[in-house]
Amino acid sequence: MNLDTIRQFIESWGYIIVFLGVGIESFGVPFPGETVLLVAAAIAASSSRLHIEWVILWAALGAIIGDSCGYWAGREIGRPLLNRVGPILHFDAKKQAKLERYFQKHGSKTVFIGRFISILRTWAAFFAGMNHMHYPAFLTWNALGGVVWASAVGIIGFLFGQNLPLLEKWLGDFSYALLALVVIAGVGYWLWKRAKDKTERRQSTD
Repeated sequence: MNLDTIRQFIESWGYIIVFLGVGIESFGVPFPGETVLLVAAAIAASSSRLHIEWVILWAALGAIIGDSCGYWAGREIGRPLLNRVGPILHFDAKKQAKLERYFQKHGSKTVFIGRFISILRTWAAFFAGMNHMHYPAFLTWNALGGVVWASAVGIIGFLFGQNLPLLEKWLGDFSYALLALVVIAGVGYWLWKRAKDKTERRQSTD
C-alpha cells in the first residue's frame, strides 16, 4: 500500500483509519501501521482536517488494543500452533521452555522496546501471550510503549512530514539499527553469563 493510497483512506475516513491501521499491525498482521500514523500526522500539520493530539490518541489506542488482542490470540492458539510447527522448525520442548522463561523474566522490556522495532511491533504481543507473560505486567508495558511510540512518531510526522518517503526510510533504518543493537546486547549478555557460569563451576570444583 503506497503513501497516496494511505493518504486517500485517511482523508476519507479520518481517525478510524489511524486506529485500525495501527491496531491491525499490532494484532500480528503485517501492515504499515507506522506509515499510517506518519501520514496522518503530516496531514494534521498541513490542514485542519485532523488534529495531532487526536491522531496520537487514536494511534495509542490502536496500539494498546491491537497488542492486547494479539496477546490473547497468542495465549489461546500460540502454543498449539507452535507444537504443530515446532518439529519442522527444530524448536523442541526445551527451547519452548527457555522462551517462556525469557518472557517471564524479560517480557516487560521486550514488549516496550518491541514497539519501536518493526518486526517485534507485529509479533511481540503474540509471543508474550503464547509464553504466558503475566497479563497485568504486559498491559502496563504495552500501554506505556504504545503511548510513547504514538507520541514520538506522531510528533516526528507532524514536524517533518513534508518528505514522507525519506522520513519513512529514516524510521525504518532506526528500527533495524535498534534491532541490531538489541541482538548484540543479547548475545553479549549470553556470552558473559556463560563465561561467568563456567568460572563459578571451575571454582566450585577447586
